[in-house]
Amino acid sequence: MSILVSPFNIKNVHLKNRIVVSPMCQYSAKDGFANDWHLVHLGSRAVGGAALIIQEATSVSPEGRISPYDLGIWSDEHISFLKRITAFIKENGAVPGVQLAHAGRKASFDTPWNGSKQITEADGGWKTVAPSAIPHTDGNVAPEELSIEGIEKIKADFRSAAKRCIEAGYEVLELHAAHGYLLHQFLSPLSNQRTDEYGGSFENRIRFTLEIVAATQEVWPPKNPLFVRISATDWAEGGWAPEESVKLSAILKDKGVDLIDVSSGGNVSYQQIPLSPGYQVPFAEAIKKETGALTGAVGLITEAKQAEEILQEGKADLIIMARELLRDPYFPLHAAYELDEEPEWPEQYERAKPRKKG
Repeated sequence: MSILVSPFNIKNVHLKNRIVVSPMCQYSAKDGFANDWHLVHLGSRAVGGAALIIQEATSVSPEGRISPYDLGIWSDEHISFLKRITAFIKENGAVPGVQLAHAGRKASFDTPWNGSKQITEADGGWKTVAPSAIPHTDGNVAPEELSIEGIEKIKADFRSAAKRCIEAGYEVLELHAAHGYLLHQFLSPLSNQRTDEYGGSFENRIRFTLEIVAATQEVWPPKNPLFVRISATDWAEGGWAPEESVKLSAILKDKGVDLIDVSSGGNVSYQQIPLSPGYQVPFAEAIKKETGALTGAVGLITEAKQAEEILQEGKADLIIMARELLRDPYFPLHAAYELDEEPEWPEQYERAKPRKKG
């Protein structure tokens, strides 16, 4: 059997294959509440055969949202509809996961289809926070430097959100420390110029991320997987670097994190990314080989044979896909046929199931 469509277990969670739906913001919520769009978007990927569905960056506080249209889980009132989504995902043979996030200085922006422009307080946005008062892009309003009290509040927000995730029915929790959002902002010297215990040295810059991990572990069941998504590099001189990602991943593994979801970039507007198929896979490979941690590979992985090769060569343990699964929610079913395997189809769709040639 090909590795891509073979089962994989992480702690008490059984994945029927190695294909994971990456968290992808839909910018379709109101006041943080999920709705039918999210149910259909996430549910259709479960019907399509993916093993693990990770819900988009879900904010731990209103001010932590990327946009006014992000999902949130800062209130108990958010839980009811989320339960409906997780129940549907489970009923269709997949595992529901969620990514908890705080956008930091990249909060209070408009949707991509409206230009992704910063929304100022005067236009209905909100004051943003960050490790240092450095805007993401020249011309943006600078964020407010977080006080120690502010840091403690965010840690409490993550803890409370993780507790709600349990009640909502999620079985995998991912912490977002990538793409230039708040945890990544603390990691990188390009966005973190603090002189206290949260800035300067590598040990100080990773402190906040480790404290967020510890805060969520206070409530998240040890039997359930905990992932952390990182940006392996800032793709900018003087920024967060691949060797630091290896060091951090080793520490996260020792702290009980079960898998490193390895992406890159997003922290500065002047990044230079050499895009090509599978361009981020070498980072996942390095972390896996140098630390022994489980890793997820992402980044322009679009074909079944390409994904299978990554797994066959031991470069990662899971394939975490985004845009290809937007184009084709049934990619896992199609991939199985391409790899000469016979996938299990939804009973409701059996009449359309292709028959093997010969």
